[in-house]
Amino acid sequence: MILVENGQLPSVRQLRYTPASDAGRGVEVLSFDQLRTMDPARRRALPQRPDFHVLALVTSGAGRHTADFVDHPLRERTVVWIRPGVVHRWTDVEEVQGPLVLFEPGFLPVSGPAGQAAADVFAPASRRLEDDLGWRLSVRAADHLSHEHATAVAHPELASPPVLVHLLSALVLRVLPPASASPPAADAGNHTVFRRYRAAVEERFAHQHHVTDYARQLGYDPRTLTRAVRAATGLGAKHFLDQRILLEAKRLLAHTDLPVARVAGHLGFGDSANFTTFFQRQTGLPPSRWRASGTAHDKAPGPS
Repeated sequence: MILVENGQLPSVRQLRYTPASDAGRGVEVLSFDQLRTMDPARRRALPQRPDFHVLALVTSGAGRHTADFVDHPLRERTVVWIRPGVVHRWTDVEEVQGPLVLFEPGFLPVSGPAGQAAADVFAPASRRLEDDLGWRLSVRAADHLSHEHATAVAHPELASPPVLVHLLSALVLRVLPPASASPPAADAGNHTVFRRYRAAVEERFAHQHHVTDYARQLGYDPRTLTRAVRAATGLGAKHFLDQRILLEAKRLLAHTDLPVARVAGHLGFGDSANFTTFFQRQTGLPPSRWRASGTAHDKAPGPS
């Protein structure tokens, strides 16, 4: 992710992973009730950017949540997954009930399907589980993880990080769309290529804007990258890269007062004119007008 000056977006609260106990070894299970109790000032309704994952299941109640400029309704059977670096706010969760699972990046094995889902920076922040049995199994998986975590906190001698990893993986696989939980064997090669490309883009997008550079560094033909990315996302390799740059550009424009020229510099553009051309091609508006529009405004809590 892009770091501005001291590593923070000035108008966004930076949240670090600081569990109440180290017994969980990288994962912690809370509830919306506990979130409200820990936050009497309702800072949760202001923009925040965690450096960890937040996976929440809404078991009852209704409310709203905002993630990277998109407003999401919350109701029973909604699954919310906030990945590290996403700017979000709990716009209204006063009546919402359910578990919140916090876990560190890298806690899930990167080679497994759950870990790969965690690495998907473009995955939707919210979805609703319509299937009755699938929802009940997801809630049971969350309950099992919660009980195991509580036991680890109360009885550290019984704490088992591998068990917690397996239980969190099971929960993740339950809440994922079926197709993403288990890609067809025929697509395994493309999926491996895509995973490597996605990881490289996340690491270098701020200074590397050409697919040919990624292809050379990863040892693939550019057409191989494009084929793999299209199979995984429906986007070409260049479009995928541009969307990652655009997402961070929007975060910087919305949550900092940096001049457009400095935003361009943070994102690896040689001059602001090139950045303006890129941004307008993607959004239909130049950066300054997008910043001034209502689209960019996510700094004040909405009605509750």
